[in-house]
Amino acid sequence: MTALSTFAAAGPVGFSDSSADSAAAAHPAQTASPTSALARHVAEGLSRPQKTLSSMYFYDDEGSRLFQQIMALPEYYPTRTEFGLLTTHAAAIAAALRPETAAEPFFLLELGAGDGLKTKILLRELLAAGASFTYVPVDISTAAVEGLAESLRRELPELRVEGLVAEYTRALTLMASRPGRKVVLFLGSNIGNFLPADQHEFLRALAQPLTPDDRLLVGFDLQKDPRQIRNAYDDSQGVTAAFNLNLLRRLNRELDADFDLSRWQHYTDYDPLSGAVRSFLVSTHQQTVRVPALDRDFDFAAWETIHTENSYKFTQPLIRAAAAAAGLDVQAFFTDDKQYFADVVLSPQK
Repeated sequence: MTALSTFAAAGPVGFSDSSADSAAAAHPAQTASPTSALARHVAEGLSRPQKTLSSMYFYDDEGSRLFQQIMALPEYYPTRTEFGLLTTHAAAIAAALRPETAAEPFFLLELGAGDGLKTKILLRELLAAGASFTYVPVDISTAAVEGLAESLRRELPELRVEGLVAEYTRALTLMASRPGRKVVLFLGSNIGNFLPADQHEFLRALAQPLTPDDRLLVGFDLQKDPRQIRNAYDDSQGVTAAFNLNLLRRLNRELDADFDLSRWQHYTDYDPLSGAVRSFLVSTHQQTVRVPALDRDFDFAAWETIHTENSYKFTQPLIRAAAAAAGLDVQAFFTDDKQYFADVVLSPQK
């Protein structure tokens, strides 16, 4: 029988995550009030000189459904590549994460666990190796945590699970007082959704509550053929475009806005110098959009953009430099055979 104890922790909304791992954590809403987080975000983001909306609002029900389609597209390599990487290196990764003594108990925390599809590879490997551990899926969504726990109850009944509903850094602070090694998973290419300065602050925030005996496993999408990267975010079937445009449909539904989607298009570029994929919604006409929930109008020039997402790609030297700047040492570096993706084991510096 799977042991489940879910406890909530107060804290701000977690970091944005455009990967599949967070799609299950979406919070579909009805019409939002003028004081809702979404309304406040739209009012602030569309008032900037460079208009901006956060990718964290992509994942309503329709957005989550579209992202499931994106993951199956031939152009979208990150999810299947990391899945293959974890499958190939499961034994070595598990050995790098667990304490040297197999019987020594530890906690395996996953930030933004989602459906746990990739994590189950490691869970099965650790159980087969006789490791003594408790899996702690962390998410700001109670439904996501409980859904994953129920899935694990069916598939891995021998696994100990403690679901934790909390913002990420709050969860680590709560767990720091528990005895034993803490192993923190941040899979997918989620770290790439932060701007470089925010990547630094996030890694420092993860490292701060941990000891040198603890471990982090972080996924990084690596730099590769620029055309391949760009195609992953602008597929030939137009699914990614529909996914991005669905954000405007959500604003129409929840804020009673009147975005005419026929006057907008999706655009993505990739800069190989900075390693940044940037996604935009582009106004194809001069237009004014009314948002009654805010009692505001927003003017758009023809070809003006709304910036919706960044996704940074890395090299090994960039990863090592980012780790060192955050007070972390690289313990192990695992990649797929094409060097498309890396799962990196880190530890706080002594």
